[in-house]
Amino acid sequence: MRGDSAYSRDDIMTWCEATPNVDYVFAQGSNAVLGRLSHRWAERANTQYQQRRQQASETLSAHLSPDGPSAEDLNVLVPEAIVYGGFAYQTQESWSRSRPVICKVTAGAKGVRHHFVVISLSPRQASSQRLHADYYCPRGEMENRLKEQQLDLFSDRTSNHYFDDNQLRLWFSAFAYGLLNALRQQALQHTELANARVGTIRTQLLKVGALIRFSVRRIHIAMHSTCPYRPLFQQVYQRLRALPNTA
Repeated sequence: MRGDSAYSRDDIMTWCEATPNVDYVFAQGSNAVLGRLSHRWAERANTQYQQRRQQASETLSAHLSPDGPSAEDLNVLVPEAIVYGGFAYQTQESWSRSRPVICKVTAGAKGVRHHFVVISLSPRQASSQRLHADYYCPRGEMENRLKEQQLDLFSDRTSNHYFDDNQLRLWFSAFAYGLLNALRQQALQHTELANARVGTIRTQLLKVGALIRFSVRRIHIAMHSTCPYRPLFQQVYQRLRALPNTA
């Protein structure tokens, strides 16, 4: 289970810990105690970043001018330093037990930033960096997929007075997302819409003026000669024909 800091509640985490084969990675809001516990990683990240700035300043001064680069130039050129760590943490009242917490400390031109994640997995199962980057960070991509259905396919249109009508709208939106996602994965690979949002596919591929004629054995789609998506339609058509069990 992945979630933001709203899910790092004792009742939710206790249920996950008591349920077989259920683990969690939840964001944890920062506070003064977590700041003190992660202080050594913050110092390490800040030291690495300052060393990078010093090295970049010396290198640029040797090749450009004795005055060296400006602070604004270094802010742009020098990459941030990122350090991961882990420790045990327990709140004073809200948590019933101590739990592992992963910290990601980023030092850059804007100072030092902290991000904390509470986990049920043992740090021995994976490094702190992997637990944060591979287990928690994909939550953002999952939210993008939810926003696709909500914003691009209007799953939030539930303003009808009757519950059944709203439920049917939500089902239609979910079915549409499943179809468009399958189209994106199976027919739009290696095209300009291979990584497009479903809203882009809907507006640029489906909402195109065309004349459709049905014959005994074929479906003829006639589009205007100036339609910019004619080559894309042809690619999609050839890929659909190559799929198994496709008439």
